[in-house]
Amino acid sequence: MISLLIAGGAGLLVAILFTPLLISELRVRGIGQQIREDGPAGHFSKAGTPTMGGLAIMLAGVVGYGVAHVANAFTTRGLAGMLTICAAALVGFLDDWLKVTRQRSLGLNKRAKILGQLAVALAFAVVAVTWLKVDTHLSFTRFDSLGLQLGKVGWVVMAVLFIVGSTNAVNLTDGLDGLASGSSAFTFVAFTVIGFYQLRHVALYRNPAALDEAVMSAAMIGACAGFLWWNAAPARIFMGDTGSLGIGAAVAVLALLENVDLLLPIIGGLYVLETVSVIVQVASFRMFGRRVFRMAPVHHHFELTGWPETTVIVRFWILAGLFTALSLGVFYADFLAHGGTG
Repeated sequence: MISLLIAGGAGLLVAILFTPLLISELRVRGIGQQIREDGPAGHFSKAGTPTMGGLAIMLAGVVGYGVAHVANAFTTRGLAGMLTICAAALVGFLDDWLKVTRQRSLGLNKRAKILGQLAVALAFAVVAVTWLKVDTHLSFTRFDSLGLQLGKVGWVVMAVLFIVGSTNAVNLTDGLDGLASGSSAFTFVAFTVIGFYQLRHVALYRNPAALDEAVMSAAMIGACAGFLWWNAAPARIFMGDTGSLGIGAAVAVLALLENVDLLLPIIGGLYVLETVSVIVQVASFRMFGRRVFRMAPVHHHFELTGWPETTVIVRFWILAGLFTALSLGVFYADFLAHGGTG
């Protein structure tokens, strides 16, 4: 428990203290956000707001994770997870850098961005099955909860899909001030609690790195919460793809390492809703020539119906919190069903 508090506290402190320094540096260098021309009209005033704030989130997460190991040894699973998160953030950083240097809202082209995400995801998946020896069962709340053995190849395919899907889902969610950072803090709470329970009940969950994964998640809670201090509406800095891709990778990696693969759509329910809204919008327009929403992702739809931006953000945070509570309820119910006592 002490390690979790240290990780979260250090991540929070670093994010709160480092983010304003990053804001100042980005302003000096004239590095600001480019706004989509087809976005909501109310967002044009945000043009020029410093971006690439995900650098602060990643630094805070890494420092929080590292400081928590002053009295504990690192694990290969934890280190592999953190490296994957940083690698995904690097892909996002390249995208952000191209946006600000080219002075347009598009950075890496779609093919290059997907290839970068695939490379990171595949590297993690291969390392996981060959070096980390992850369990390759398709799981819901435990490694053996469904009893379906995917095999190494099947697990690698699943892991790649999860990581690429999660990074893009969080990226879509990052469209309003503080929406992604606030909702992600809730998401990481779920993984912290799950990791803690797996640590206390090793015989049931058989996760050799449960503490390290919980520490990683706690560090990300602190990093997201500290960044939110400066990212809340009206945002003084945006996380950019640096932050959204790093956070998305963290969400997927934690689900895979904690053997809660199929619980991920509930834990990240808000990201799923945002992604589905885009899929539905595109499919409807291409097949029928009609839009279901005024604009996708769905948070923009509610903006255009007249909801103030802060109202949309807070209500979506509530949804994220409810999804976190639901996922932990499912996890705990399964825990009790298998003889758990607390």
